[in-house]
Amino acid sequence: PRPDGQDRYTISEVAAFTGLTAHTLRWYERIGLMPHVDRSHTGQRRFSNRDLDWLSFVTKLRLTGMPVAHMVRYAELIREGDHTFEERQELLEATRRDVRTRIAELQETLAVLDYKID
Repeated sequence: PRPDGQDRYTISEVAAFTGLTAHTLRWYERIGLMPHVDRSHTGQRRFSNRDLDWLSFVTKLRLTGMPVAHMVRYAELIREGDHTFEERQELLEATRRDVRTRIAELQETLAVLDYKID
């Protein structure tokens, strides 16, 4: 949970909030998944609530099995503007199809396990 009224977080605070490591957060920035992280006057990263919301979404995309390259492409498309809506939508729809397929496979696997346990 985030502190109320706060909108600037250190990398260690963000790691604690998200469960991501500082190394992963730096890597996300390096590959363009988190390209506009603000810096303090001393050069330390300062993440915003908007950054935390984005990281929450990225974490969900990772859980879907979306390749990192596709996540980076999605982030690039957002930065390019509204005219990329259709391509972004297609990326998400393809991911949704993949998730539904995996869910069906897992349900079949669960049925086999249930049968064996019974």
